[in-house]
Amino acid sequence: MTIVVAARGELQGGNSEVLTAPMAGGGDMAITYLREPGERVKKDDVVAQFDTTQQEFNLREAEADLAEAEQQVRKAEADAEASLEEARYQVLSTTSEVKQAELEVRKNEVLAAILARQNEIALDAAINRRKQAEHDFDNKKATASAGIAIQKAAVDKAKVIAENAQHTIESMVLKAKTPGYVNVQTNSNQNQLYWGQQLPQFQIGDAARAGQAVAQIPDMSNWEVNARIPEADRGHLEPGQKVSIRAAAIPGRDFKGHIKSVGASTGSAWERTFECRIALDEIAPELRPGMTSNILITVESLDDVLWVPSQALFESDGRSFVYAHTADGFTARDVKLIRRSESQAVISGIDEGGMVALSSPDQQNRSGSTGPSGGVMKALSK
Repeated sequence: MTIVVAARGELQGGNSEVLTAPMAGGGDMAITYLREPGERVKKDDVVAQFDTTQQEFNLREAEADLAEAEQQVRKAEADAEASLEEARYQVLSTTSEVKQAELEVRKNEVLAAILARQNEIALDAAINRRKQAEHDFDNKKATASAGIAIQKAAVDKAKVIAENAQHTIESMVLKAKTPGYVNVQTNSNQNQLYWGQQLPQFQIGDAARAGQAVAQIPDMSNWEVNARIPEADRGHLEPGQKVSIRAAAIPGRDFKGHIKSVGASTGSAWERTFECRIALDEIAPELRPGMTSNILITVESLDDVLWVPSQALFESDGRSFVYAHTADGFTARDVKLIRRSESQAVISGIDEGGMVALSSPDQQNRSGSTGPSGGVMKALSK
């Protein structure tokens, strides 16, 4: 017989381009435009767009602040020029006074001592006024430069805010970087979530969180199947094993592939599964993301062995047994387990062709039926 592992998975692009909601802040963002699932797009085509009302308001405010800051720069420059012009005039005026006083001092040789002293005092006063005027000019020049620099810094800050607002608006339009088919993602933003719930895909009007994946553009040359496989088959699988894949939407055609990776087990204690990613070795133009795919993995071939369906094998207190048909009905018989998968169990300890129950007769007796309603089956060899 051949030990096989069968499972069902979903077709995905191997190196998908993931389009996520931008980090725009302000909570959830409403989708105002979204491509249809499976729709083909070209590079730079718009795939999704979010409501930019708040961001456009922020941009207008930022632009208004920028215009006001630029106006303040012009005002500061005009005020500085007026103040410096006045200070410059004071320097020229005091310089003229110094020259006039110097001319008066030249007359001291023919003047009386008192008048000569008065001229010298007047010259010293004129020189001091000129020094003070030059000092005031330098101070006003430095103050004006500092004031203009502060206003220009405010302009730079306003520019950054306006540019960020514009960038945020642009980031809220998601474009395809590569050509391909749109794979719209599921919307997990639900008011109530429960076990086994089938999440809907995103659609126009839904809200997405910042960073949440909204759509994917799969790599058309690199397909994968993402499958959840029961934990019982975990030990049979390893990367590199050959896989046969059949897409439900493409009947009559099998695709070859191999196991790319085997993940860790997750789920409840009674229904644990693990993720298995399978890479397709051949592709076809009719493949689409999201297609349901049935996979079949041939683990090994065993000759001259006896097997029963896995549901016919029971285990309790360290022993393995089946319910074999006898003259007294179905009774438990110990067997030796050789190999087991999710669907088949290779055993020894009963005869080929023997009838085994597919469910416990004890459960049927409690329900009042005379035979196992789960059915019976012969032990087979191959």
